[in-house]
Amino acid sequence: MIGLMSGTSLDGLDIALCNFTHEGGQWDYEILASETITYAAELESQLRDAASLSALEFSLLHVAFGDFMGRQVGVFLEKNGLDADLIGSHGHTIFHQPEKRLSVQIGSGAALLAACGIETVCDFRSVDVALGGQGAPLVPIGDQLLFKKYDFCLNLGGIANISFESDGIRRAYDVCPCNLVLNALSARMGFAYDEGGKIGEGGTLHLGLLSALSEYAYYHLPIPKSLGLEHIEKDFFPLFARFDLPVQDVLRTLYEHIAIQIGIAVEQEQKSGIPSLFISGGGAFNDFLLSRIRQHSAAEIILPDTQTIQFKEALIFAFLGVLRKRNETNCLQSVTGSSQNHSGGCIYSL
Repeated sequence: MIGLMSGTSLDGLDIALCNFTHEGGQWDYEILASETITYAAELESQLRDAASLSALEFSLLHVAFGDFMGRQVGVFLEKNGLDADLIGSHGHTIFHQPEKRLSVQIGSGAALLAACGIETVCDFRSVDVALGGQGAPLVPIGDQLLFKKYDFCLNLGGIANISFESDGIRRAYDVCPCNLVLNALSARMGFAYDEGGKIGEGGTLHLGLLSALSEYAYYHLPIPKSLGLEHIEKDFFPLFARFDLPVQDVLRTLYEHIAIQIGIAVEQEQKSGIPSLFISGGGAFNDFLLSRIRQHSAAEIILPDTQTIQFKEALIFAFLGVLRKRNETNCLQSVTGSSQNHSGGCIYSL
């Protein structure tokens, strides 16, 4: 299986070739090869601005991005001398408004199939939002079946999300904005991202901004809940404008805020003892962010190997494709709030 993931932070297309086995009722996996394809400046700009395109321009980009992903899969497989049976593609989220029963990921499955000739599963969220769910997060079924030995699974991507078992039921939700905002602030200082958190670490914590961030209305909503780029742009970024602060100080304060929200998420569900917190995503390489999370949570932080940190989401979208192909549940009602468990995703085949 090939898993394809393009996250909200626009750091590139993650490709992971994975092998899955199912024995004795248990799933296991192996990542055979992986790579991140950095977007050319033009494509990154097109994806970033896609929400403002006309219907025709949007449709053309949808096809072009599907073709791009298919061609990248072909190059990746040829380079590694490997083959794949199936592709599970997340695409790139442009609109996420589950309250309107809408979540749109760009990247045509038909164009992807045509470009590489491999059966493709995509559009994993549409059925869930149609059933009244959030359409996100989708990774928790993978956490439950592939990483169940950990008390909490935390992904520090564009948005930080967390997954856990509560009274025998898998729960999950988006905790707070993460790399999406950190990267945007770093860009104001001429950097693609804050490597290791060094820029923010040198800033000054501003208690007024920290307090304002904690009052963000989203945090007071019950789960299930999820965040989209449009929510963050509308409700989160404007909070920075209320304070005339150097970008470095905003970054420092944001690191503290993210760590506090993660600490709250763990504390709310912690039953007893010291829970294990398995962390993946780009933020797992941010030493300063991890140090602040350790300060605000008593959990034991578990960092897997570099490949798993970088490609866990691509791995799980490959796994979602496997479950869809087997017509087994790949989206949990308890996570998204939809009316029922279901097997989501459109299958394109020749």
